[in-house]
Amino acid sequence: MTAMTSQRELIRFLEDRFECAQACAEAARACALRASVVDPDGPREQELVRRKGLLCVEVCDATCRVLAEEARRDTAAIRVQVEWCRSVCSECADVFDEHPGGQDGAKSCRECAQACTDFLATLSRA
Repeated sequence: MTAMTSQRELIRFLEDRFECAQACAEAARACALRASVVDPDGPREQELVRRKGLLCVEVCDATCRVLAEEARRDTAAIRVQVEWCRSVCSECADVFDEHPGGQDGAKSCRECAQACTDFLATLSRA
C-alpha cells in the first residue's frame, strides 16, 4: 500500500474498510436467510435465487476475512476481492428483486455493493 499522506486519510481508510466489512456481513446474513427459505427442488427461478444467495454469502464472507486481515498490504488483491463482492452483490440484488419476499435481501446486497464502491474510492486515494 502506498504511504498515507495524513492521519485523517488513514482513519477514513480504516472506517471505510470497516463499513464495507459490516455491509458484507449483513448481506451474507440476508442472503443466507433468503436461500434457506427457498425450496431447492422448487421451480428453476427459485433455484437461481438460492444459488445466487449462497454465492453471495461465500463472497461476502471471504471479503470480510480479507478486510479483517490487518497485516494484508496487497492493495491489488484487496481491490480484486472487493470488486468481486460488489459485482456479486449487485447481481444478487437484481435476482432477489424479481422474487416475492426478496426485497430485504436485495436492499442488504445493494448496501453492500455501495459500501464496496465507497471503500474502493478510499482505496484509490490511499
